[in-house]
This record gives sequence, C-alpha cells and structure tokens, in this order.
Amino acid sequence: MTDQVLELEIGAPAHGGHCVARADGRVVFVRHALPGERVKARLTEAGDDARLWRADAVEILEGASDRVDPVWPEAGAGGVGGGELSHVSLDGQLRWKQAVIDESFSRFARRDFPGRIHQAAGDESRGGLRYRTRVSATTDAEGRPAMRGHRSRELIALTSMPLATEAIERALLDMRVAAGSRIAIAEGSDGVLRTTVNGEPYNQGRRDKRSNAPRTVRQSFEVNGTTHDFKVTADGFWQVHREAPRTLAQEVLNRVGDAERVADLYAGAGLFTVPLAASGRTVVSIEADADASRAAKRNSHATPHATIVHGDVRRTLASGIGPVDAIVLDPPRSGAGAATAALMAATGAARMVYVACDPVALARDTATLAEHGYELTDATAYDLFPMTHHVEAIATFERR
Repeated sequence: MTDQVLELEIGAPAHGGHCVARADGRVVFVRHALPGERVKARLTEAGDDARLWRADAVEILEGASDRVDPVWPEAGAGGVGGGELSHVSLDGQLRWKQAVIDESFSRFARRDFPGRIHQAAGDESRGGLRYRTRVSATTDAEGRPAMRGHRSRELIALTSMPLATEAIERALLDMRVAAGSRIAIAEGSDGVLRTTVNGEPYNQGRRDKRSNAPRTVRQSFEVNGTTHDFKVTADGFWQVHREAPRTLAQEVLNRVGDAERVADLYAGAGLFTVPLAASGRTVVSIEADADASRAAKRNSHATPHATIVHGDVRRTLASGIGPVDAIVLDPPRSGAGAATAALMAATGAARMVYVACDPVALARDTATLAEHGYELTDATAYDLFPMTHHVEAIATFERR
C-alpha cells in the first residue's frame, strides 16, 4: 500500500465494484466512490510499470446524489471486502449494476442486454440488509471471526455483519475458535442454525462430537403452488439471498417452457433439478462436486423423473447424454466457456436457459453461443447481493 493521495474526477462504474478515473493518462480503479464525484483517493496499488493503479476514496469533495451514509462502515476504505457499495442508495445500486451489465454486453457480446435489473422481494423494506442466510469467515490470531481486506491477506476482525440475518450475525460474532479456522453458518427456512468449523459440526460454540451431529439445514420455497424442500449442509453451496431460490427457480421454470427433456448443468444440490422434475419433465442433473451431487440425489428422491449424474459437465456432455429439448446451466463465475458451449450445441437442444453470477462471463458466452446458432432472445437480472457489486442474470437462448 502507498500513502500517496490523488484528487480525482470519478467516471463510470466498472465490473468489480470500482469506478474508473484517470491520473496523468493512467487508468485508476477507485473503490468507495460514485460516478460524477470529485474525491481524494489513497493509492492502494501503484507503480511506474503498473498497467493501472487502484485507490480508495478517502475524502469526498463533491458527492453524487446516490451517495448515502455507509450502512456497513467496516466495509469502507481500508476495511473488509464484501460490502463495497454500502455507500450507495438502493436505487443507485440498481443503476450501477445495470450500467455494468450494459457495458459488459456492449464490449464482449457486441449487442445490447435486452433486460433490466430488479430488486428482490423484501429488500427495500430491509434497506438492502439482513438478506444473507449463509455466511463464512476465517478466525484471526485471537480466534475472532474475521474477513480479509480487498485484494489483501490481512484478516480484519468483525464487529458487525449487517448483510446476514440477525440470528446469524449474533452466532457469528459470538464464535471463538482456533486461529485460522474456517467458520460457516447457515440458517434454514425454519429458523434453525447450523455451524461448521473446518467442516466439523459445532453447537453453541463447541464441536459437536456426536456421530449423528446434524450438519444440514432445511431450505424450502414455493413455485407455482408447489412447495419444494431441500436439505443442504451448512458449508455446502446454496444461494445466499433468502429470496434467491424461489426467484431463480421460478425464472427457470418460466423460461424452459414446454421442454419435456431437460439437462441441468452445474446442478449443485438440485435447486433447479427438483422443481423441473416435479413438474413432470425428465431431467438429467450433472454436477462435479461430490457433496453437492449427493445432496441433489437426496433432495430429488421423491421425483422419479430426475437422474443425478456425478461428473464433470464437459466430460459428461462429451460422452453423450442423449437428446434434450432444453439445457439449464448455472456455471461458476468464469462462465461455461467455448468448449462447453460447443458440446451444449451438439446436443441439439432448442433452448438454453443460462443463470449467471458474472455479467462479463455471460456476455462472452453470449457471443460464443451465437457462433453456434443460439440467439439471445430474452434476459433479466436481479440484485441478489445488495451492498456488493455482484448481480445475477438469467438469459434465454433459442436455436435459430
């Protein structure tokens, strides 16, 4: 880190939670600022041979109308990562993320993003807080729950976690375990909390040594009048926003349309597999992670139309899964990629429904799918990660 402070005019937001500024012709990525502001910013990464510099806004000389008092000051300049937009109004966050999506598609897909971003149910009344039903932290040298600073290995002890539910925040801040431990806490739809430390179940701050110690939480949501129940481990993957499972599952069901045979790629614990199969469709669910695949098998036990395949998506597609009418995919942040796109196209699916947690990856894959004859016909986005730069988008591709 450097102590040099620059006075900067702040430009447009960019993917990653910063805005773009320029200093003597050099690009500077500035966090904790807003487009149109004039700020003093402390350089955090700089050098004569650096392609770009990075900085944190530390004094606002001329503020923007979307600026508010940070709702999580610990995530401000020099603080923990993970709340880099807590100084932006909720409406301003939607505008910020829409601008990032639009720019990503203009640059990487060479076309417009055909949809708008929406707020999740309940976020306005909660001020964009208390939405996380899952959190993780690493303990510092004194055993306190901590998070790392942005682009840093430094652990910063937490004194609050306003993005999490109240019950999770209390449980997390009360934890004291060995230094360097990984804490994961999840809250089920029924309000039950489960905690693991380095993968081991904990109860009331102590390791639960029982052979049958519970480590799963119940997650339930209703789609089209049907309630779906899941069991997911506290440290396993599940959508963190309390409204995300229902919102995304409903979007997927709507977009799949009348497809009878569906492949669910990167299927995780079965978030989409179960509602798809319960609606009478035949579903092939493919997931590489062994724990998630086991969870999908457990969660889909009452839906005989689902076949759970534990395996790498690309290799499984290459080996053949038979004809499918539609493909649903929810790939990692890096996206599906060219090789997987080619294999998906080879199935002959008439439709693809793409759930994306990264707008740049989705834009790149949009361009790749177009080369294989799949046109982006509709898309929307949801702000399922308020106070952060992350955004979820759902896109439908039709074979031309």
